[in-house]
Amino acid sequence: MTTSLDEPAGMISEPPLKVRPVRRPGRWVATALVAILVALLIRTLITNPNYEWSIVAKYMTNEAILKGLLVTIEISAISMGVGIVLGTILALMRLSPNPILSSTSWAYIWFFRGTPLLVQLIFWFNLSALYPSLSLGIPFGPTLVSGSANDFITPFTAAILGLSLNEGAYMSEIVRAGILSVDQGQHEAARSIGMSTSKVMRRIVLPQAMRVIIPPTGNQAIGMLKTSSLVSVISLADLLYSAEIIYASTYQTVPLLIVASLWYLIVCSIMMPCQYYIERHYSKGSTRELPPTPVQRVLAFLRRHRLTQRKAVP
Repeated sequence: MTTSLDEPAGMISEPPLKVRPVRRPGRWVATALVAILVALLIRTLITNPNYEWSIVAKYMTNEAILKGLLVTIEISAISMGVGIVLGTILALMRLSPNPILSSTSWAYIWFFRGTPLLVQLIFWFNLSALYPSLSLGIPFGPTLVSGSANDFITPFTAAILGLSLNEGAYMSEIVRAGILSVDQGQHEAARSIGMSTSKVMRRIVLPQAMRVIIPPTGNQAIGMLKTSSLVSVISLADLLYSAEIIYASTYQTVPLLIVASLWYLIVCSIMMPCQYYIERHYSKGSTRELPPTPVQRVLAFLRRHRLTQRKAVP
């Protein structure tokens, strides 16, 4: 028996402990189940002839489908822009000490969040049943412009009205939550140096509230793109309606629905990185070190790979 010189006399050196990783059989079982399900899904996508992938490939670049895609993007962008502006105004009204403004904002949010969007779209499309003619002028005074409601409320206009007014109700709650997330001391400090209420909101509150507002707003924008498919019920030639028109004559329902779904997936996949980088921009100052972007991670991996190869070369 030997003792180490560094150890006190009389103490026996023990062999190092072998650390064994904790066994987690549940993970392996779950991984195996997921792998089997994914393999079955891939198999059915490849072997099932009813998907008709050749028809899908044929109509992916069809002129009517591409025009419908542009209409979908257009109404989504316009409606989201109007919804953000309207939601910001409604949020400021809701936070106003004026009871008339706050009550009006609450009633608007209550109504548009409490009724289905599909019903709102159909209502705006049939507005001429209530008001056969529309006019614009001075209240209780002379009329400046008037005309038939059918000329003003086209399917495109009805879609914009329905989507944007509905979105404004949801965006108002998102903006209100962002404003309330800013510490009240920020308001008081800005007012103490003589800043007006509007200037405090523009310069101090809203820039800080963007960290809270941007993530749900990005989700709302992606949701708007998909929700816009509801406008097909009012005969607006968006992406889904264009696909419906084609399969109504060719009876190739499933392939055309796959075409529409793939285009929705493509556009949403483009929007998601945009949302990521916007969130990253407004998160500056909230954390000491921002996490690397996907591009930065790829570049770092390539640098490590090159260094490893250089070290391996004698």
